[in-house]
Amino acid sequence: MPRRFTRIAATAAMLVLAASIGAQPKTRADCEKDYKPQVGQSGKDVVWVPTPDELVTRMLRMAQTTAQDYVIDLGAGDGKIAIAAAKQFGATSLGIEYNPDMVKLAQCMVQVEGVGNKTEIIQGDVFKEDFSKATVVTMYLLPELNLRLRPIILNMKPGTRVTSHQFAMGDWEADETAEIEYRSAYLWIVPAKVEGTWAFREQGGNTQFSVSLNQNYQKVSGDAAMGTNKQPIVGATLRGEDIKFAFNDDKGVTRTLTGKVRDGEITGTLKTAGGGEIKVTGARK
Repeated sequence: MPRRFTRIAATAAMLVLAASIGAQPKTRADCEKDYKPQVGQSGKDVVWVPTPDELVTRMLRMAQTTAQDYVIDLGAGDGKIAIAAAKQFGATSLGIEYNPDMVKLAQCMVQVEGVGNKTEIIQGDVFKEDFSKATVVTMYLLPELNLRLRPIILNMKPGTRVTSHQFAMGDWEADETAEIEYRSAYLWIVPAKVEGTWAFREQGGNTQFSVSLNQNYQKVSGDAAMGTNKQPIVGATLRGEDIKFAFNDDKGVTRTLTGKVRDGEITGTLKTAGGGEIKVTGARK
C-alpha cells in the first residue's frame, strides 16, 4: 500500500478511536441520556424503587461481604447493589435484571463506577437463572416473590448469606434484622439439613451416643442418648453448617458438642466428663 494511503488509514483509525474514547460515559447523567428510569415504574413482577445507599451498605455488611465473595443481586435494577458489592467490599458480583433497558443502564453504570472487571449485569428472569454459585444473595422483591424463591435458596450451600430490603421470607425467621430510616433489612444464613437420627462415634475411641434432631429452618431441637439415658438437647444453635448443642450423659454430666455438617456427616468435638474434648463423627441413620 502506498505510504500516503497508509497515513490516511492510520489517521482515520486514530479519529475513530478518539471518537470512541470521547463517547465513553463518565457520569450517571451520561448513562441516563437514552433511558432514565422513574421511581415507581412497573416491571415484570415489581415496581422499581431504588434501595438507599446507606441501606445497601448495611445489607452487605450484615452479610459480612468480603473480596472472596460472589454476590448475586436478584432484580438488579440500575445495578447499585452489585456495584456497591464490588466497589466497597471488593467482591465479584452479578446482577440479574429482567428489563432490557434497565440492563443497559446498569451496564453503563458499571463502567462509570470503574468496576467492569468485577461486576456483570445480565438480562434474565430470577426464577430461571442459576444463582446457586452465589455466596451472598441480595434482593428487593415482594413477599410473594421471596416465598417463591425460598425453596431454591434453602437448597443452596449451607452458610450462603441472603439479605433482603424491606420484605421477609414468611415463617423463616431472619437471623438478623436492621432498620434505617424506617426501612428494614433482613439477613438469613442458609442452614444445613440436619433433620433425623445421627449415630456418633469417637474417632479412634469407644464413646458412642445417638442424637435425634428436629429442624425448623435454623431452629433445632431433639434428644440425645448416651447409654440408657435419653435427655433433651439444650442450647442448640445452627448457623449455616456450624452446629452446637448440649445434653446430659448417663451419669448426669453435661456434654457439649460443637461441630460442622458436611457431606452427610457431623464432625466436631465433644466435651468429656473430665472437662477435656474428644473428636467425634456422626452419620445419619
